[in-house]
Amino acid sequence: MSINITGHTKLTGLLGSPVAHSISPMMHNEAFHLLNLDYVYLCFDVDTTNLKTAVDGMRIMGVRGFNCTMPDKNLMCELADKLSPAAEMIGAVNTVVNDNGVLTGYNTDGIGYMRAVKDAGHDIIGKNMTLLGAGGAATSLCVQAALDGVKSINVFSIRDQFFDRAQKMVDSINKNTDCKAALYDLADKTELNKSIENSHILTNATSVGMAPNVDNCIITDESVFREDLIVSDIIYNPKETKLLSMAKSHGCQTFNGLYMLLYQGAEAFKIWTGQDMPVEKVKEKYFLS
Repeated sequence: MSINITGHTKLTGLLGSPVAHSISPMMHNEAFHLLNLDYVYLCFDVDTTNLKTAVDGMRIMGVRGFNCTMPDKNLMCELADKLSPAAEMIGAVNTVVNDNGVLTGYNTDGIGYMRAVKDAGHDIIGKNMTLLGAGGAATSLCVQAALDGVKSINVFSIRDQFFDRAQKMVDSINKNTDCKAALYDLADKTELNKSIENSHILTNATSVGMAPNVDNCIITDESVFREDLIVSDIIYNPKETKLLSMAKSHGCQTFNGLYMLLYQGAEAFKIWTGQDMPVEKVKEKYFLS
């Protein structure tokens, strides 16, 4: 695939830190090429310290749109001029579109995750979930899972800056959906083990285990794994985290964050271009190898 840059080429990209490992540029640039769109997608290593400056530059330069990944998703909520209803409820933005200097923030992570669950051959509607993490991605998939009809979600988080916001999210889910949600301290291993025992799916939505720290694992007690438990990880680098490797060794069905990345990206692609990403062709080239 060759990319021809012209004077009319529209720039899209990814803001976050780290981002060098991301396959988003390959995915989006392939889709632009397949549809003959004069766009390009690049990565920019920007953390929260410099995010406002970078976003101001994106606005001024007329960048068409961009994705946000860790650790920028929550702060981007404050920097956007407008928010989609989902982004407002979640409190995090992973996709921004620039319309003549007006930045609108969206959140497509939850949609991507729920499509990935189906893609992996699972049905979690009406069932129980244990969710690890309360950051931007965790909040997004938690809200979407609740809206889609997951029966209950127990969220486990360290008591950091996200904990109070996570409690508000849980309260909102209980108020506005039929899903029963609860928040627990991740340090409460007794409650965590009990929750996993009663869950159909365990999902890690933290960065624990992501490259380069591949030896880290958020679950230390392997007795929680059983053959009828689905274990998923939103991490896709490495493709098999220590968590997934441990779970697989105990007979669990597992899947990583690759297809969540694909499907959340497809939503972003349509927001920027107005066209559907050719997901099957992109999947075949970059996700099935």
